[in-house]
Amino acid sequence: MTSDILSTTPESEIVTTRILNFPQELVFKAWSNPDHLKNWWGPKGFTNTFHEFDFRVGGKWIFTMHGPEKGNYENECEFIKIDKPNLIAWKRHSKPLFQILTTFETISENETKVVFKMLFETAEECQKLKPYVVDKNEENFDKLEVELSKMQS
Repeated sequence: MTSDILSTTPESEIVTTRILNFPQELVFKAWSNPDHLKNWWGPKGFTNTFHEFDFRVGGKWIFTMHGPEKGNYENECEFIKIDKPNLIAWKRHSKPLFQILTTFETISENETKVVFKMLFETAEECQKLKPYVVDKNEENFDKLEVELSKMQS
């Protein structure tokens, strides 16, 4: 079963863009290989336990995020589109419900532009999360850069 990527308006999207000083293939690998993804996914202070990571369209990604103070957050996602090394999209089956559309674009040999979009059914849903996630997404990208540095060395 495949799902269409949501058609959204700017009011129902949260977009984080970052230019990473790493080649596109390496950046894609950090997102698509669970051994790397688990090291950086989530805001500052969070860690992950992956239960299932089936990287194919229709495959499930089931994991627990462990908060720095307390609390475990169960996540279940399903990959809905994969175009290596340009695009990964998934939808969440656990709340809050939204889709993720991430694109990877080569700018130069060692520069990749990553556009991370959270797509919501409604502007209201989006606005509820926006105050919390904008900074958290930046923290997530900070952790990604650390992981990429380790992968490259």
